Amino acid sequence: MNQGICYILREEGYDTVSAHSIAEGKEVYETYGERVDLVLLDVNLPDGEGFEFCRWLRGRAHVPVLFLTARDLEEDALKGYELGAEDYVTKPFSMKILLKKIGVILKRSGEEQGRIFDDGFLRIDFTRARAEVNGQVCAVTPTEFRILQEFIAHRGQLLTYEVLLNRLWDGGSQFVDRHALAVNINRLRGKIEDKDHRYISNVYGMGYQWIGQ
Repeated sequence: MNQGICYILREEGYDTVSAHSIAEGKEVYETYGERVDLVLLDVNLPDGEGFEFCRWLRGRAHVPVLFLTARDLEEDALKGYELGAEDYVTKPFSMKILLKKIGVILKRSGEEQGRIFDDGFLRIDFTRARAEVNGQVCAVTPTEFRILQEFIAHRGQLLTYEVLLNRLWDGGSQFVDRHALAVNINRLRGKIEDKDHRYISNVYGMGYQWIGQ
């Protein structure tokens, strides 16, 4: 499976590097670092679960992660999304659809460029995929970055649950619901807000609104 996917991706013009365990994955990332644009990640690995590697990666980088696994339980998919994964695809899958998802993720990552939000407390550099809170670097996931992008692009507007789900997860997913959305937004608020700085308001029963300047 690993060899087959890499072969097809290379035929499509992508550069690929393989790893078959968490340990190998860490070695690959430490070698290539910021040159990695996307990680395809299984859950069942010889030396642990892909969730562990995703958590390790989130502490170091803003690289998008797409889970590709036979683990099709709803709680596994939710766990993947809660760790900040871009998508969670279960086997068997269509290679054409996988290629489309990869293209969408890479295009979306490329569009998060050339913009900086800075109100003196919260600074978001979309070009460098970097967030700072009160001068300190704040680790945010790719999903949290997309949430910030949506809110900042629509300041003051009410974004309904359905609108956010569709925009953040390309039309939604059978595994993504308001709970997963709430988990991501609450986690983001915990990172960027304090008692003197509030940015996101929950409009009960309807959606969310950016209330920052």
